Order: sequence, then structure tokens, then C-alpha cells
Amino acid sequence: MKKHHYNPDSCTTCTACVVHCPVTHAMREFRGPKLAGPAGERFRLSEDDFDAALEYCSNCKNCDISCPSRVPVSTLNMKAKARYYKTHKPPLRDWLLSHSEQMAKMASVAPGLANLGMNNFLSRALMQQIGVSDKAPLPAYAPQTFIKQFQKIKQQPFTNKVVFYPGCFVNYNQPEVGLDVVAVLQANQFQVIVPEDAVCCGSPLVVSGYMEEAEANARKNVAILNKYVEQGYAVITACTSCGLMLKQEYQELFEINGVGGVAARIYDISEFLLELYDEGRLNTNFVKQTGRYLYHAPCHLRVQGIGRPGLELVSLLPGIEVSDADAGCCGISGNYGFKADRYDIAMAIGSNLFETIKSSGVAFVLSDCGTCRLQITHGTGVRTAHPIAIVRAAYGI
Repeated sequence: MKKHHYNPDSCTTCTACVVHCPVTHAMREFRGPKLAGPAGERFRLSEDDFDAALEYCSNCKNCDISCPSRVPVSTLNMKAKARYYKTHKPPLRDWLLSHSEQMAKMASVAPGLANLGMNNFLSRALMQQIGVSDKAPLPAYAPQTFIKQFQKIKQQPFTNKVVFYPGCFVNYNQPEVGLDVVAVLQANQFQVIVPEDAVCCGSPLVVSGYMEEAEANARKNVAILNKYVEQGYAVITACTSCGLMLKQEYQELFEINGVGGVAARIYDISEFLLELYDEGRLNTNFVKQTGRYLYHAPCHLRVQGIGRPGLELVSLLPGIEVSDADAGCCGISGNYGFKADRYDIAMAIGSNLFETIKSSGVAFVLSDCGTCRLQITHGTGVRTAHPIAIVRAAYGI
């Protein structure tokens, strides 16, 4: 397919993106998506000028969501950052946070030791020195990866099959989410295929300027997933950032044969189950539960334009009370809130959400994004879960 060439002059300077930018609200140094994005791009195209304010862009996509002219402001920002880092070496901090898959592979050899080494006073002090916040909630590594646990599952064979792309966070940090996905799909008579040679979607690489590495990952993933898509299989994700990359950002950032066909078959797990429900095919033999939850919609879900499928799905379950927090960005935005000089900004961005959760009195918050869940617990002390965990419990499995 042809690579997208975005014209910054499509921006009408209406400032809708500025109004909806959480970083602009939290700090003065960032001039806002309108000036850093389309306006700045005009100068960058002619002078290759880099605006340091771009470093404050979290790639949360709220500017893209709000733009009436459909200018992909965040994509302009990420491309400008990548151009800059072709000739300027990124800091070590950014390399560490962007190469989470490599770090996780090493940690998975001895995850207990890795967690201990990552979260003691001395190591956090050293991390602070290189720019990783000593206060940010670094995710713990699971005792065993999702892939290894999936290999031990004896699935019931079904004619209907789907592909599940777990992504790094589910595979290395919260494999229980992937196990819930498999269990729920089995309950709906789908056999699950997990392509074990798939790699990181590239989202953490893009936000720190490692665009060539992200493109290499994208090419590999598209080639792998396209083989299944050509057989008519849907591809399921349970991480909104992974889903966004596979469904939308690969097409915006790279020129890859077959990417459009793959993108058309990417589904968030809740989106896929809701489609089954609309077709009268969802297993609705739910056991009645009791529970009151607040739901937080991640920014990387909202920009996909598929509504709030996790909220809708949980609302179908008998005995469950769930409402939409509707309180804005949590602030973490991938690895943004882990950076020492971004931590306070991230917490300020999330403050409205944190207060909304605390005042609600709920004991559990649901969200489709792993790092959102980390940030919510960090900012409120309230436990979190992926909506699919509540759905699995409703099947009594």
C-alpha cells in the first residue's frame, strides 16, 4: 500500500486538539499539539528544525481524536522525533524503556531475581540517575510467560479458530489476561492459535524515535499475521496499544504490503465478543455475580473509534454494576510516566481520574490497558482488572 503523506496545511488551527491535550493542561513547557504538530511540521519540512517541546508529547492520541480535519497530529510528532534521532543519540533511559521486549526476555530467565533487582532501594536510585523515575510503578515480571503457559493448555478442538496476539505486557507481565482470553474464547467454541514467532508491536519504539526498529517489527508481524488472515482468521488483541499499532499505526507510519488486509481483521477481545453477541452467537450462559466497578477507557482504545466494548460487554453480565469513569487520561501513556522528568506530569494528568475513582468508593477498576491499570493502582491504591477477567468469572471457569 502507499505510505500516507500528511499535509500539515489540512490543520485549520481550530485549537480543538489543544483543548483535549492532557499534557498541555498539566504543564506550560509543552506548547500544545497544534503548534508542535502541524504548525511545527511546516518549519521542519523546510528547515529540518526540531522543537524540543515534542519530547513532552506522550502520543496519547487525544489530539487525533479531537481533530475535526482528521489530521494525525501525533503521527506528525512521532515522525519528527524519529527524524531527529537519526542524527542524535537517544538517552540510555529511552533505550531501556523502549526495548521492553529485550529486557523482558532477559528477565524471564529468572523473573523473581529480576523483580528483586528492579525494585530495591539501590536499583531504583540508580534508575533515577539515568532518568527512570524512582517513584513510578514498574511492572513486575510474571513467574512464567503466557506463551509457556499457553503451550500447556489442552484446548478443546473447534472448527472455528482465531489468532491471539498477546503482546509483550500480557506475555511477560500479566499472562493471566491472556489465559482469560483463551478460556473465554474456548467457552464460545473457538480454538485459539498463538503465533509464537510474533514480536513486539513496536509502540514503545515509536514513541522514543526508534522508527526503523519499529518498522522491522511491523514487517515481521504483518508477514506472520497475514498468513492467518488469508485463511480467514480474525486476530484478537487484549492490549489497546498493541491493537492500535496493528490496526492503525502500521498504516500511518510504514509502507508494508498486506498491512491493510491484516488491519481489517484486528479485533479487541471485547469488540470481538460483542460482535458475536450482536450476531446471536455469544455464549450467554453466565452465572450471576455481585460487584460494583468503575471502567476507565484507555486513550489508545478511544482513538480506534470502536466505542467502549469492554464496558458494554461487562454490562451484559447479570448482577454486575459498572459505570464509565469518563475522567480523561490516566497519564501513564505507555512508558511516558516512567520517565523521571515526566512522572509529575503524568500524575497531574491522571489526577482527575484518580479523584473520580477515590470518590466513587469502588474496590475495583476495569481497564483494557495494562499500563493504565498500573497507573490507576499507583494513583489510587484501588485494585484493577481487565474486563475479560470479569467475563471469564461469569462463565464460572
